[in-house]
Amino acid sequence: MDTILTVNGGSSSLKCGLYTLKHDGLHCLYHLKLGNLLGDAARFDIMDEVDAPLEHQDLDFSTIDLEQRHQAALKHVLNWLDQHLSEVRLIATGHRIVHGGDQYSAPIEIGDAELEQLRRYIPLAPLHQPYNLRLLEACGSLAPDIPRIGCFDTMFHSRQPRLERLYAIPRELSDAGVHKYGFHGLSYDYIQHQLQTRGCGQLNTVVCHLGAGASMCAIKEGRSIASSMGFTAVDGLPMGSRCGNLDPGVLLYLMREQQMDLDQIETLIYKQSGWLGVSGISSDMIALHQSDSPAAEEAIDLFCYRAALEIGRLSAALEGLEQLVFTGGVGENDADVRARILARCSWLGVAIDSAANAAHAERIDARGSQVQVRVIPTNEEAMIAQRVAELLNS
Repeated sequence: MDTILTVNGGSSSLKCGLYTLKHDGLHCLYHLKLGNLLGDAARFDIMDEVDAPLEHQDLDFSTIDLEQRHQAALKHVLNWLDQHLSEVRLIATGHRIVHGGDQYSAPIEIGDAELEQLRRYIPLAPLHQPYNLRLLEACGSLAPDIPRIGCFDTMFHSRQPRLERLYAIPRELSDAGVHKYGFHGLSYDYIQHQLQTRGCGQLNTVVCHLGAGASMCAIKEGRSIASSMGFTAVDGLPMGSRCGNLDPGVLLYLMREQQMDLDQIETLIYKQSGWLGVSGISSDMIALHQSDSPAAEEAIDLFCYRAALEIGRLSAALEGLEQLVFTGGVGENDADVRARILARCSWLGVAIDSAANAAHAERIDARGSQVQVRVIPTNEEAMIAQRVAELLNS
């Protein structure tokens, strides 16, 4: 049985999906997740195609160097497949890569030259790109005869209008690649495919991918025309620990008056800000809801306020809003956040069905709403597998 293994690595986690090619398309066999890779005790969970748990293992990673833990996690996944699925033949691995720059706007087989190019984008996505590339290297070592296919979070946005991508900086800097790229593209690509199957893929749509990493995308006639994230994945909405939009003058002030160096600034905007910075409590939305601290409430309110403002900006880019879609861990599961955001969007003709929203129904717009509002779970691994299969069959 021919299969594709998707590889999606975060700073302390690894998510894999095993997909088989059948006559009627791709089918997921297993989801395999390793968490807490930076701790001493890693968690290995195996689930079926609908995420029902099948097996759990606690792994001792205390003796493994931090720099080697993603490779160790991937090796554990491959060993599990060898032991439990002897009939499986792995024909490719598909990798989520956050930043593809201007060079990569479609899936591509990754070799040494491509790896070297992708390393140049690490400063633009320091929370994700190093781990994405580390897993590519691990696959090259552990399974050297299997093609590695890179799928980029930036590629869904690569055809955005030039005016959306430009910053008002000297032209030579723009021409050198200092412009907006947009991220979470694999998630938006998947959602767009889901909308197409529902017969509403041609509506003027804003998709809200809300989680500890959060962004929004305006989609017109199935194509990304604007997004909240920019040159890096720290731009746009306030996130779990990322600041989102910030006056560049603040950074100049901190460097000049507070004597903060570049490393301190990077840590501030990526790891100490967002919901964590405002609340002083947590970068986790559930923890903020559970807290009775006024600062936690303010962090939630600020996020929802800024999200509503961004929906307004993206609606202007679309020249009219017909559909809103919520996805991502918060977008799919947090009815309170959805309600707070949508309450600020009534001027766009949005009306929410509170009972449907509380029940996490797929359609949560009220009767008479001028804008359709949907909640659709995303699946980046399925999108990666589909793109890999298309490339292999081309």
